[in-house]
Amino acid sequence: MPQRHSKNNNDLAFFTYDEKRKLGYGTQKERLGKDSIKPFDVCSLCLKPFIDPLCCQKGHVFCKECILECMLSQKKDIQRKLAAHVAQQKQEKHEEEEKITQQKARELVAFDQQNHGAVPQYSDRNNSRDKNGFHGANSVKATSFEEEALRTMKAFWLPSATPAASVKVEAPSTSTVCPEGNEKLKLKTLFPVIFTEDNSDKKKSSLDKSYICPSCKVTLTNTLSLVALSSCGHVFCKKCADKFMAVDKVCLVCNKVCKERNLVNLEKGGTGFAGHGDHLEAKDYKHLGSGSGLGLVRPSTKT
Repeated sequence: MPQRHSKNNNDLAFFTYDEKRKLGYGTQKERLGKDSIKPFDVCSLCLKPFIDPLCCQKGHVFCKECILECMLSQKKDIQRKLAAHVAQQKQEKHEEEEKITQQKARELVAFDQQNHGAVPQYSDRNNSRDKNGFHGANSVKATSFEEEALRTMKAFWLPSATPAASVKVEAPSTSTVCPEGNEKLKLKTLFPVIFTEDNSDKKKSSLDKSYICPSCKVTLTNTLSLVALSSCGHVFCKKCADKFMAVDKVCLVCNKVCKERNLVNLEKGGTGFAGHGDHLEAKDYKHLGSGSGLGLVRPSTKT
């Protein structure tokens, strides 16, 4: 009975599916490791342990200084775009008025020539004549036949016949957005976040700060789902928030009244360079070079 050797057959004039897979052809998948995921106690902008953290309504946490600088730079960018848009509108209005004035002047000249019996002259609609009477790129005076040929010639490669494309500046949005979630963000919607530090005896010798849930005293990590109260800013694990705050409508630390809409789920992990949540898989697409047998790598996309 002949043995199956299709996967080891390498004398064909083309690559088989298994040979392409061995060369890295196609979509390669890899699960992101711990180093690719941002810790929960790190600013989403500077990627450093946050200082005076502020949180948006979608659960993204930033340093106070970082998010204020980001919103200020967005405001300046919006003002710059608005100024450019207003200047373009003024320029378009000025050009339109100038076109109307030139059209009226041409009509008056034509009417005057017709009434005084003058021979009508050629009217250059594109205003391509210069002060010496030459057309476009010509550097010598042309005859009447050559001038007529230049007027009717469609030479798109000549600078004089090339149309100028105007850059249209659209009216920008006047609202700032969250740099992480791309939703509308206002300064009044940000609220301070208060994490409970672990001050136990076994943690006193450690230089790194660790945080616990003030209700169940569990150490907070990326594996836990966290909930912050927008009314007071205290952070709990999701189990305690669903079990106590959602039922009692009061914070367990400061006894401040909170409603269900005040429970904000904090986004854990994930930056602009890595996935987070349920999307922790990196994909890399490779295709074969022409006749080389080597895999050429495209820019990887992580979702």
